[in-house]
Amino acid sequence: MRLDEITRPDFPILERIVNDRPLVYLDSAASSQKPRTVLEAMTRYYERSHANVHRSIHTLGEEATELYETARDRVQRFIGAGAREEVVLTRGTTDGLNLVADAIAHTLRRGDEILITEMEHHSNVIPWQMAARLAGATVRAIPITADGLLDLTAFQPLLGQRTRVVAFTHVSNVLGTITPVAEICRLARAAGAVTVVDGAQAAPHMPLDMPSLGCDFYVFSSHKILGPTGIGVLWGRREVLERLEPTRGGGEMIKEVWIDRAQWNDLPWRFEPGTPPIAEAVGLTAAIEYLEKVGMERIQEHGRELTARCMAALAAVPGVTVYGPRRPEQRGAVVAFSVAGLHPHDVAALLDAEGIAVRAGHHCAQPLMRCLGVVGTSRVSFSVFNSPEEVDRLATAVAGLSSAL
Repeated sequence: MRLDEITRPDFPILERIVNDRPLVYLDSAASSQKPRTVLEAMTRYYERSHANVHRSIHTLGEEATELYETARDRVQRFIGAGAREEVVLTRGTTDGLNLVADAIAHTLRRGDEILITEMEHHSNVIPWQMAARLAGATVRAIPITADGLLDLTAFQPLLGQRTRVVAFTHVSNVLGTITPVAEICRLARAAGAVTVVDGAQAAPHMPLDMPSLGCDFYVFSSHKILGPTGIGVLWGRREVLERLEPTRGGGEMIKEVWIDRAQWNDLPWRFEPGTPPIAEAVGLTAAIEYLEKVGMERIQEHGRELTARCMAALAAVPGVTVYGPRRPEQRGAVVAFSVAGLHPHDVAALLDAEGIAVRAGHHCAQPLMRCLGVVGTSRVSFSVFNSPEEVDRLATAVAGLSSAL
């Protein structure tokens, strides 16, 4: 059986009828839908085991703590991390990037440089701008090529003695471009720079192994990997995490407190102040278990097949421009396109009338839109439950929009 035929019955929301038509959900890059096992796990937690974690010695407190810490163990295995202490649970990708940028900001000096890329999500731009402004540092961008790939020949000359951070996406949320993480990290490390990778669009679609990637930090969100909103992951190499001072204070991140000083807790809890997202951690565990049962290699191949089919079908429609690398193996499960004569928001609204949910706008990547010379695009993104027939339905609907102009 095809993957979508196996997984689709697991997602209750896909039974919805939208505008008198069966829902075609093609917006998983923004937020994926949730399988029944995730919903049931969170409900079961609230009905049977809810309490605050780490401090309580009563039965519910111990159960909740075990469930919360189990999520850390599942993440460690899911990403191939060397130790559970390297896994910090955050509120999401944006929160993880801000956490790292805030901590690194205090180590920067005037004249230091931070490298990002032209295709970054704003979440991997603004925190570095704020860090640079605080320290008097400079943010510079690695350009992309005409076909949407990262320009490695331009990257190397940008690395210099003052480069302190190289922050970049693993998979572009617009172009779908898969960046050569290991190569970038190798070059950055040789220059003495810390590497921070935004894995929000990679974690849902491909196997991850932190040692082979060679980065210092890696972040992603639960809600894009079939899990709940409100929780994410920051992985950091232990020796790098140990050097960072926490920038957020409160309960749980300390061992002892005096009026004028405090002693930080051990990793990873020193970076997790306050009551954490416990139910969301339970949902994250269930989402990872679902993905592992399906198999990340199979998920990656499924996404690649749908992406190739979508690119070919849309490119064949007169007036449609498809953005990003031409070869499906160079990209994740994302296809951005435009229809001549139609604003991206109009494209999305007209497709919604057909029961097809796509994203439209600048996708929180305005610098990239300027590089492409557009105000925005419409974006299709896939998950485990999408089918070839849905791709065909999309292409037919887009062709209808184009021919009506």
